[in-house]
Amino acid sequence: MKFNYLKIGLRRIDTYIIGKFLGTFFFSLVLILSIAIVFDVTEKMDDFSKNHAPLNAIVFDYYLSFVPFYMNMFIPLFTFISCIFFTSKLASNTEIVAILASGVSFRRMMLPYFLSALIIAVIAFALGGYVIPKATKKMLDFENTYVKPFKQQNVQNVQMAVGKGIIFYVESYDQKRNNGSNFSLESFDGKRLKSRLTARTITWDSAFVWTIRDYTLRRFDGMREQLSRGAMLDTVIEVQPYEFFITSKEAPEMNNTQLSSYLKRQKERGVGNITAFKDEYYKRFAMPLASFIMTLIGVSLSSRKVRGGIGLHLALGLALSSIYILFTTVSATFSASGTMSPFMAVWLPNFVFLAIGIFLYKTAPK
Repeated sequence: MKFNYLKIGLRRIDTYIIGKFLGTFFFSLVLILSIAIVFDVTEKMDDFSKNHAPLNAIVFDYYLSFVPFYMNMFIPLFTFISCIFFTSKLASNTEIVAILASGVSFRRMMLPYFLSALIIAVIAFALGGYVIPKATKKMLDFENTYVKPFKQQNVQNVQMAVGKGIIFYVESYDQKRNNGSNFSLESFDGKRLKSRLTARTITWDSAFVWTIRDYTLRRFDGMREQLSRGAMLDTVIEVQPYEFFITSKEAPEMNNTQLSSYLKRQKERGVGNITAFKDEYYKRFAMPLASFIMTLIGVSLSSRKVRGGIGLHLALGLALSSIYILFTTVSATFSASGTMSPFMAVWLPNFVFLAIGIFLYKTAPK
């Protein structure tokens, strides 16, 4: 009978901790995001007014997308603060001492914390990988229209591989006019040039169909060359105009599947400037797992009852959170400069803070 009572008691403890943890997490989320919205409205009010942004677009296209975007970005921070705040209250009320004195080990007490972190991580992964990208597109389109345009209408010197041994080049392309100038398409067999198609202008028709005008086609067979010219020719090239205008700011618009496909396609095409897209892809996995690391640090740090109580723990928590955010920012600059690979730049803060978490766990009172 005593054994059954202990099982029921442990289940109640689990439910209690999970409820308090998630409740504090969502409450802090709502509170901090509300403050962020107030500051953002204050900062962008002049832009909204100057560019005549409609109210329904501000509310539904921008701020309805703003909330999940920034919520997902700061989930590790919210997790850490919630864990610190809730666990400090338990410690100051001597509840953790009572839990450990009842025969529950410190490791067993961590179980409901990690279950809560698992729930947060799953939500973060699903939102960040598949839900938020759609909302982010609306938000960025709104910013481009009513705040500060960042999408280009023309590009210069576009060169990429559009197939095995096929190199596409256009000197300039105007998206608004759907017109490119000084186009070439070269086909290689290994290092040997097989053919070279050049044209004065090129326009996109549909799908992968392009129309070229004033073209010259050269075919090479050893020392022999076959030359042909024409006024207009429709040809299939596996590239579309929108691909010329994708900027690093648009990486969050892609879901995990699209981002993975884009990286694979750009790598095959020999496009080198895709660091921001790699960073975004690795963050989709690193950020959810950071919830476990922050939970480990939070519980280990704040489970001890100390003089100063919640205030001291919160101060330590905010300091560590600030260091984590600073660390992720600095490591991102290493990735952008090429000093460090995108994978290491994104994951290094997690590796370092995991080591800190393990150390704190081993030194925590049990």
